[in-house]
Amino acid sequence: MIVIIGAIKDILLQISAACSFLFLIQWWVDRGLVARKKGVFLDNQTFLVFACTLSLILCSLLSTTLFGIAYLNLGMLPAYIGILYGTLRSGILLSIFFLVCNIFISEPTGISNMILNSGILLYPLLFGIAKPFKKGTVVEKIGMLWMVLCPNMLFIALVPIIGGKNIYEAHSSESFLITVYLFFTIALGGIFVYFVEMVWSRWQAKVQMESISDNFQWESEKLQQITNVVPLSIMSLDDHGVVTDLNDCMLGMIRIHYPNLRREDIIDKPVRGFFNGSADAEAYMRVRDNIQHKRRSHERMIHGSRSYQIYSAPLVHKNIELSGGVVLIAQDITNEVKLRSELDHVERLSLVGQMAAGITHEIRNPMAVVRGFLQLMREKSSDDLDSYYQIVLEELDRANSIINDFLSLAQSRISDKEKVLLHRIIEEVSPLLWADANLRGQSVELKLNASLHELELNVREIKQLILNLGRNSMEAMGPKGVLTLETHSTQDKVELIVRDRGIGMSESQREKLFSPFFTTKSEGTGLGLSLCHSIVERHNGKINVESVEGEGTVFTISFPLVKEEYIGATLAD
Repeated sequence: MIVIIGAIKDILLQISAACSFLFLIQWWVDRGLVARKKGVFLDNQTFLVFACTLSLILCSLLSTTLFGIAYLNLGMLPAYIGILYGTLRSGILLSIFFLVCNIFISEPTGISNMILNSGILLYPLLFGIAKPFKKGTVVEKIGMLWMVLCPNMLFIALVPIIGGKNIYEAHSSESFLITVYLFFTIALGGIFVYFVEMVWSRWQAKVQMESISDNFQWESEKLQQITNVVPLSIMSLDDHGVVTDLNDCMLGMIRIHYPNLRREDIIDKPVRGFFNGSADAEAYMRVRDNIQHKRRSHERMIHGSRSYQIYSAPLVHKNIELSGGVVLIAQDITNEVKLRSELDHVERLSLVGQMAAGITHEIRNPMAVVRGFLQLMREKSSDDLDSYYQIVLEELDRANSIINDFLSLAQSRISDKEKVLLHRIIEEVSPLLWADANLRGQSVELKLNASLHELELNVREIKQLILNLGRNSMEAMGPKGVLTLETHSTQDKVELIVRDRGIGMSESQREKLFSPFFTTKSEGTGLGLSLCHSIVERHNGKINVESVEGEGTVFTISFPLVKEEYIGATLAD
């Protein structure tokens, strides 16, 4: 009984030694050390052969004989598996190493026993099936290994018979244990192949999932880069209107209105917090309804001082018809709206020019004839009719003045300019402004910068500009109102500021302020400010209006310094 227990112990030690290469392979895979070249397992093959070699050495060191009869060395299992999975060169080296171990360790000794125990006669078959083995399925690989193991175990069973000890005829526990060992070795070979294949399959699945994950991550990063490059503000929302993502352009657009916001402050926050408040209420409500009802739409929205075109579209899963939220695309069209307004203004001025060109010859000449005959008739008429003639002549002069405004507004030629100080022009027209102010019970205040540079100006046109703006400001104020004229100078421009404390203007009135024929006065022609705008443009300047209802209006006219003046001002500073 003790002998049987000792034999079982020796068999278990051999099984443990033979299994050691499987633990090494599992460790190699778990540590992520597996090479990933074109799906090849272990260069991966190199490590597999190395692990099999270590297992083979361990089995050889623990090898013995069962009951002094049958050779007990399971090193053949890692040896054969290494040969079948490895390359031709590594397989030859491993087979030679296994043969050497058998020469020095095999029992009983002798060439015949060594040949039978090592299975050298099966090496041609082993190398012959190595190539189809690598391409086969799990079942086919197990079958090919058994093709080699079964004859080999048969050879090992023949060793005692060759030595004259045929114990297989006796029904003893020793013969039973040896028989079980022989068949169990064959089954164990199949288990080893199955384990290697399962490890390989799990690793392949892991690699495939990592590859899919990497590809998905790259596609997401690529899509994010594309959306960041596109000059459109893009934002995605979930079904509840909460921000899930946005591109850099959208972040920049939001920071125009909320400068201190970061991306983290926007993600996972309701979108209404960024468009409500100062946004156009009606447009915001329409955009909100479109988002809630998952409709495709495009709306124009005014947010603060800027105009946006807002596009919205639902996101739907392809395979399952579930809502994936909404995408918002916002385009800043402030410059386009401004350009379109300027083009409309130019078109209106062109129309006025065409009208002026026709009116000049068709009306002005008959009016001159009428005025001449009226003056002759006035001289020959009694003094009682003098007041009537005076009224008619004044109306003719008024009509002629309107025609002159038309001509000035439509003038497109380059006006004659000279170098002059803006202060000199203001001082020349200030008596006229004071005279008008005194009649209205108002006053004029001058705040002139002493370090003003000379400008290239048309004196007559600038006088007309100042008078028009000044008289408009006076008409907007009541008694005791103050008209203020200021000048400022910077490195590249000179500013003229005309400020009043009148009734101010609404936003809609400011938008139409420089349009021809637009006026808020009962007797105005609507050409005065259009003429001012035209004069400023002919001087390559800019005119800006700021107004608050009930507080007053400020006109700021900027004249650029010519190149020589700009350089001189820079050197002086």
